[in-house]
Amino acid sequence: MRKLDTKTIVVASHNAGKIREIQDLIGPLGFTAKSAADLNFIEPDETGTTFEENATIKALASAHASGLPALSDDSGLVIDALGGDPGVYTANWAETADGTRDFAMAMQKVETALEKAGAMSPESRSARFVSVLCLAWPDGHTELFRGEVEGTVVWPPRGTQGFGYDPVFQPQGYETTFGEMSAEQKHGWKPGEPQALSHRARAFKTFVETCLEA
Repeated sequence: MRKLDTKTIVVASHNAGKIREIQDLIGPLGFTAKSAADLNFIEPDETGTTFEENATIKALASAHASGLPALSDDSGLVIDALGGDPGVYTANWAETADGTRDFAMAMQKVETALEKAGAMSPESRSARFVSVLCLAWPDGHTELFRGEVEGTVVWPPRGTQGFGYDPVFQPQGYETTFGEMSAEQKHGWKPGEPQALSHRARAFKTFVETCLEA
């Protein structure tokens, strides 16, 4: 494993919610970070069929464009009753005809698919959020970190916090959805703390323990 020896990196994302969460996580560690969106980098085509492949594509694109290490995230909602969908195509389910993303529509699409599959009880709606972080260097070296959180898909959506599918995902052991949690409750984590809740925070914890700590 290669250690990260700089505090200046690029957040390889154009997703405002994702950028905010990653910056919340790395900020307390003293990082200076700009996003691919801030730098007007072109979004690469995510042609991979796994979270790992797509995270790598995004991180390498920003690392090569900036000449700096870049940290990307590829994440999605994996629903057992739907055979793992939407999975790596989680964002695609929200795409509209004009190229924008409508997550209210995407959440309704998930609910319609679950109803069609006959998955109406909480026990039949098991799911997990998956996040894979990729840290890439300009020389092409990459490190991957995966985080998962188990939970249940609920309906109707609850809460206006977070982004994406957060209002329909209730993590295991909690009575509230990600959409009802504050940013601190959902993904707040600092080095030395034993637990991280969200999938992204869990992946980030592994990144810190692997690439930053001596």
